[in-house]
Amino acid sequence: MARTAVILAAGLGTRMKSELPKTLHKIAGRSMLRHLLASCERVFDRIVVVVGPEMEAVQREAAPHPCIVQQERRGTAHAALVAAPEFGDGEVAILYADNPLIRPATLSRLLERRSAGDAALALLAFRPADPGRYGRVITGNGYVERVVEWTDAPEADRKETLCNAGVLCANAADMLRWLGAIRADNAKGEYYLTDVVALACAGGGRVAAVEAPAEELAGINSRRELAAAEAVVQSWLRSAAMDAGVTMIDPGSVFLSADTELAPDVIIEPNVVFGPGVKVGQGAEIHAFTHLVGCTIGPHCSVGPHARLRPGAELGEHVHIGNFVEVKAAKLGARTKANHLTYLGDTDVGEATNIGAGTITCNYDGYNKHRTKIGSRAFIGSDTALVAPVTVGDGAITGAGSVITEDIPADAFAVARGKQVNKPGRAVTMREKLQRKPR
Repeated sequence: MARTAVILAAGLGTRMKSELPKTLHKIAGRSMLRHLLASCERVFDRIVVVVGPEMEAVQREAAPHPCIVQQERRGTAHAALVAAPEFGDGEVAILYADNPLIRPATLSRLLERRSAGDAALALLAFRPADPGRYGRVITGNGYVERVVEWTDAPEADRKETLCNAGVLCANAADMLRWLGAIRADNAKGEYYLTDVVALACAGGGRVAAVEAPAEELAGINSRRELAAAEAVVQSWLRSAAMDAGVTMIDPGSVFLSADTELAPDVIIEPNVVFGPGVKVGQGAEIHAFTHLVGCTIGPHCSVGPHARLRPGAELGEHVHIGNFVEVKAAKLGARTKANHLTYLGDTDVGEATNIGAGTITCNYDGYNKHRTKIGSRAFIGSDTALVAPVTVGDGAITGAGSVITEDIPADAFAVARGKQVNKPGRAVTMREKLQRKPR
C-alpha cells in the first residue's frame, strides 16, 4: 500500500517578521520546504502540501508535488483534514514544513514502527537540551499514555524531558476518523492535530513514540531558530564532505549549500562560501575568502584567494583564478590563467591562455550583454579592455593598456592606446606652480 506524506505549509511566519512565507526561508541555500521534501521523496510514495490562500510562491516551490489550499486557517488538524482526499488507503504521515531537518532515516523508522502492527499511531519525539514550553510525551509500559501541552501540564509532567515533535503516522482510515472527531473547544477555537493522540488512546489504540535526535526535530519560528538550524545543517554538510575525502583547514569558517558537490582531494581554505549550484572537481584548491555560486570548477584548478565565481562560470582542468578575479557566464579552457584583478564576463577562453592583471571584458552596453571570444595560447596584456562583441584569435597578443574594439586575427599582435608624449622639464615647473598655490 502507498505511503503518503502530508506537509502542512500554510503558516505565514509572523514571528519571522517577514513578508516571505516562513517555509520559503532558506537553510544552506535551500528553502525549509525543499529540505523536508528532499527527505520525504526518499521515503514516501506520494507527497501532498497544504498551503494557505494566495501562497502561489509556496506552490511553485512544492512542484511537482500537488498542493491543496486551506482557505480558512482553522488549526493544524483542519489543515490535515483538508488533505484527506489525498490520503489514499495506506500509511499517512502528517508533517510540518517549519520542521524541515527530519532526515530520511528517521522518517523510515517512524513508518516501520507504525507498520510493526502493535500501535495504531506513531509519533516523533525528542529530548531537547532545554525542553522549555514544548508539549510533553508521557509514556508508560513502552507506549504513549498522553501528550500534554506545557501550559496544561502539572508540575510532575513538566519534569518529563521527552517532547512532542508533532509528526504523526497512522493508517489512512484511522487518521481520517480521528481528524473528523476533533473539536475546536479551546480558547482559540482551532482544531489541533495533537488531539489525535488522545483520540487514539481513548479508542483503545496503542500509541508508539519514536525518539529522534533533537537537532532534527526543533521547529523554526524565528530568525534565531533559523540561524540555529543553519548551524546544524552546516555541521552535517561539512562532516559529509570531509568523510568523502575533502580537506577543510578550518571547517567552521566554510559555508556550503545543500547541493554543493565536492570531489575527493579538494582542499578548502578558511572563509570560503559556496552558494547554490557549485561543483568542484578532484584535487582542486579553493583558497581563502572566495565566494562561489552556480559554477563548475574542473579537476586540479586553483581558485582564489579573494576570488568570485558567479553563475555560468565553467573552469576546465588546471585553470588558475587568482586574487580579486571575478568570472561570470564564462568558459575557461584547460591551463588558462587569470591571476590578478580581472573581470571575465560573458566570455569564452581557449586553452593555455594567459589573462594579464587588470583585464576587463566590457560585456554590457547598457541594454544588452555581448560575448568576448579569446582563443587558445593567447596572451592578454595587463590592463586590457576587450569591448564586446570581439574575438581574439589563437596565439594572439594584446599590448598592455590596450582598448580592443576590433577582432584580432590568430597570432597577431594588437596594441590600441594613446601615443605617449614626453615634455622635458615640465615636472619641475608643475611642482613649482603647485607649491605657490594657496592651501
